[in-house]
Amino acid sequence: MGGAIFNLANLLLVAAIDMSGLAVAFPVSIGIALVVGVVLSYILQPKGNALFLAAGVACALIAVILVGKAYGSLARTGSTVSRKSIVTCVVSGVLMGLWAPFVTRAMTHGNPLGPYSVAVFLTLGALLSCFLWNVYFMKRPLVGEPVSFAGFFSGPPSGHLLGLAGGLIWGTGMVFNLVAASFTGVAISYAIGQSAPMVAALWGLLAWREFAGSGPRAKIYLVLMFVFYALAILLVARAHG
Repeated sequence: MGGAIFNLANLLLVAAIDMSGLAVAFPVSIGIALVVGVVLSYILQPKGNALFLAAGVACALIAVILVGKAYGSLARTGSTVSRKSIVTCVVSGVLMGLWAPFVTRAMTHGNPLGPYSVAVFLTLGALLSCFLWNVYFMKRPLVGEPVSFAGFFSGPPSGHLLGLAGGLIWGTGMVFNLVAASFTGVAISYAIGQSAPMVAALWGLLAWREFAGSGPRAKIYLVLMFVFYALAILLVARAHG
């Protein structure tokens, strides 16, 4: 169930990014996911200091907003964001936060699964749900035109290899996150693991030079973002201690 929900959340997130851009979709979706996932996981597994964890989540949420501000300062003026894209962002964020409690339940109740077993079932759920979610959105896309399975074979091999490489990297990161959850609790590992906006900003800043030629406002937002994420990680780590 966790893998199926995660897969649907990711599909909606990609559609939302296509509709409204990274500056709007990513901070809204991941910000909501951070709050929903940590709160529900902590309710199921109250492990760690709640006060420090709440303060860390708040700092991470501020950092996510600052990422959006930094990207927004690069966006063209006059752009509009549709209600449909915002609704898609919100639904994606809620779902992105809901898969973590299922993992928490699997690791803490009944005959609990270990982190490696959870990783197997999580990815299996995502794979099997592709036959439902992906096929549906191929026929009724939120953005763009409907596509057929024939389009898969017309794509370049490099595109498929990059997709497989992305899945390998994500899977490795997820295993590390689940292993950490077995020590710290899912709420804490999930909170620290939701640092995707910071990593994305680093790629944009250092690898793709997205912020080359940007004004001082974008640079200030980026500096503050790194400060708040560092505070978030320290506070969440303190919650475990």
